[in-house]
Amino acid sequence: MPLKNNLLQLAALVMCFALAACSSSPNNASKKNMDPNKGRYSLKNDKLPLNPPNVDNVPNATPKYEPYSRRGNKPYTVYGESYTVMNTGQGFSETGRASWYGEKFHGYETSNGEPYDMYSMSGAHKTLPLPSYARITNLENNKQVIIRINDRGPFHSDRILDVSYAAAYKLGMLGKGTARIKLDVVYIGSVAATNSAVVSAQDTGNHYIQLVASKDRAKLNAMAKDLEQKYQVKTRVQAANNMFRLQLGPIGQPELADKLLNNVKQNGFPEGYIVHE
Repeated sequence: MPLKNNLLQLAALVMCFALAACSSSPNNASKKNMDPNKGRYSLKNDKLPLNPPNVDNVPNATPKYEPYSRRGNKPYTVYGESYTVMNTGQGFSETGRASWYGEKFHGYETSNGEPYDMYSMSGAHKTLPLPSYARITNLENNKQVIIRINDRGPFHSDRILDVSYAAAYKLGMLGKGTARIKLDVVYIGSVAATNSAVVSAQDTGNHYIQLVASKDRAKLNAMAKDLEQKYQVKTRVQAANNMFRLQLGPIGQPELADKLLNNVKQNGFPEGYIVHE
């Protein structure tokens, strides 16, 4: 009987410990071991999309003025590490390792409340204000993209950035999974600064916007100064067949040249067109 009583007491003690463990609140668990996204996603591990569309023609994010979001810009803690969001991304640049995220997170809410679209040119950063625009250069192959940062992460000490599937594809880093990159913020402080930021974000290219032709070079030179101030884009005046041509440029990427062309057509130059050199 004493043995039986001892066994019953031992069983009761084990049950008590089990119930106590089950009743523990996550708030009482060690923050360092907590996964804030546990149970949030239907997939346990991230992966490539099964039947992805062709993203060759997905354009870079187009920098423009956007007020910082009301969501996703407060101090926060993940895995026991605390982060303070920068007041501004102006002038920010850093070099480090980037990774990418895909199918597991596709369609779920990002830190600033937008759905994550792995086929867009977007990304995640730990402390840049949301949203921010940045030029990303893969230092291993010199490929570049421009992304819109609207999410938080990656929460690995050896990585500074997560990019979308589409951005990773264009950067040539899908197969390897990570790449050493340089991040340069494209800061836009006002609506008026949008055109300047768009063009300054690009590599020197060979796209120009032909605006007007005239025999009066002095007149075109005066127009050029006004246009440079208005659009914050360089100009040139070229001689051709006893005439002079006023052009905006160079502009690094064709989609941005198209955007600026639409702008100037609506502002006094309906006959404008793009010159490729």
